[in-house]
Amino acid sequence: MPTLKPVITIDGPSASGKGTVAALVAQQLGLHYLDSGALYRLTALYALREGVSWEDEQNVARLAAQLPASFHDDKAWLGEADVSAAIRAEDIGMGASKVAALPAVRAALLTRQRDFLVPPGLVADGRDMGSVVFPRAELKVFLTASAEVRAERRYKQLIAKGESANLVQIQQDISDRDARDAARAVAPLRQEPDAHLLDTSDLTIEQAVGQVLSWFDKARGTGH
Repeated sequence: MPTLKPVITIDGPSASGKGTVAALVAQQLGLHYLDSGALYRLTALYALREGVSWEDEQNVARLAAQLPASFHDDKAWLGEADVSAAIRAEDIGMGASKVAALPAVRAALLTRQRDFLVPPGLVADGRDMGSVVFPRAELKVFLTASAEVRAERRYKQLIAKGESANLVQIQQDISDRDARDAARAVAPLRQEPDAHLLDTSDLTIEQAVGQVLSWFDKARGTGH
């Protein structure tokens, strides 16, 4: 029988579009949405503001455990401060990748992520949602795109926001982050055997969302 609180996990590498797809799928289905990457970005930002090195596992994990983070009004908050824009900065993204490679930090944030699963259900995006956080998810999707396409998307996003951007540097950063995410000792980025592969290199957002919704309909129909 289908669960009362269905979970859809959408994992994938940086700039693959998983956040946009996950948010739209959640909206279409009337489910809650968890941007797990935001928690790691918030942790990186919190550490930076507290003067803690991103390589200092013990102290970053301590901060993660007491992270004063919340999501409401379509914004991310650190305490009373709206940090929605701050956590999307490129340096914070790199910091998030570094703190996410620390086992103690991942452990500190695990329960926090699972607490997002409340009725009527959840769409969660990240890098280990289907493998570690919600291993019994009703539908698992591994969403990716070529490094070149992902770099071009990130470049356009930055230019649209009026920020300076170097396409070659962005592609190098994405490649470096892919390597770090795949090589980390705990919860490395990988496609689970029971996850559907969705390459969005040549797809529109609407097509990608439609494919996830189709897979979910099939999963619910067969009781998986």
